[in-house]
Amino acid sequence: MEYYIVDVFAEKKYSGNQLAVVKLTKSISDIEMQKIANEFHFSETTFILSNHIKDNYEYNVRIFTPQSEVPFAGHPTLGTAFVIRNEIIKENIEEVILKLKVGRIPVTFKYNDNEEILWMKQIEPEFGNIYDITDISKMINIQENDIDNKYPIQEISTGMPFIIIPLKNLKAVRKASTNIPLYKSFLNVNTQKPLFIFSSETYNKNNHINCRMFADLFGIPEDPATGSANGCLAAYLVKYKYFKTNKINIKVEQGYEIGRESLLYLQAEKNNNKFNIHVGGKAIKIAKGTLL
Repeated sequence: MEYYIVDVFAEKKYSGNQLAVVKLTKSISDIEMQKIANEFHFSETTFILSNHIKDNYEYNVRIFTPQSEVPFAGHPTLGTAFVIRNEIIKENIEEVILKLKVGRIPVTFKYNDNEEILWMKQIEPEFGNIYDITDISKMINIQENDIDNKYPIQEISTGMPFIIIPLKNLKAVRKASTNIPLYKSFLNVNTQKPLFIFSSETYNKNNHINCRMFADLFGIPEDPATGSANGCLAAYLVKYKYFKTNKINIKVEQGYEIGRESLLYLQAEKNNNKFNIHVGGKAIKIAKGTLL
């Protein structure tokens, strides 16, 4: 079986978020897929299950972390679409559709200043529980006054739930880490929900948000770039008018603290309680090989 390694949300090689994409030539079990994902041990590994469905370049795809399958994830969606178009279809088409556990996710290919950016439209967000500042601050090893209490700490999902945590500055973002015992105790009650922290203070002045994502119970202590979480963030930013508007077109940096600088593009708008959310980024092919 052929596989590809792609860096997603990357501005150059060996940055962004690594992804392994496996093109299945025969049916294999869920257990085998999980073992392969753990062998690569990237944040996610995807499996292209079949040739395209019908005539609209729609492909069945499954996504695995090192420890479990997930219904949706951002950089695997973009990276797999990139591989499908460039390595399987080999035509300059404008859209590929991935049929994931969460549903059909279209990925479009557009150009900005002669650079190709892949965009995925995320499903309508669901806004869940609002959490206590004291509980969350202890869970990420920061002080209560590091959290920006002008905005809520809230669970949001556009296919996968994240707890969105607004912090006051970059210093608070840098010192955060997961208190594993508290995190596990919390999730015994609240199921598996990764923690996503952000601030409007950035390393690069051309960017608008700096963020980090912790998902220890998925086998991901920290993710270099998280498209699904950034889709949730986009919904959060327009719902609460974080930038004083219900429409955004911004750049988000992630992965700086772990040496994998990443850049994500967010476009979102809230209109009549409906959300239109797109997350974009670049992809770069790093390697191609064969699973024996």
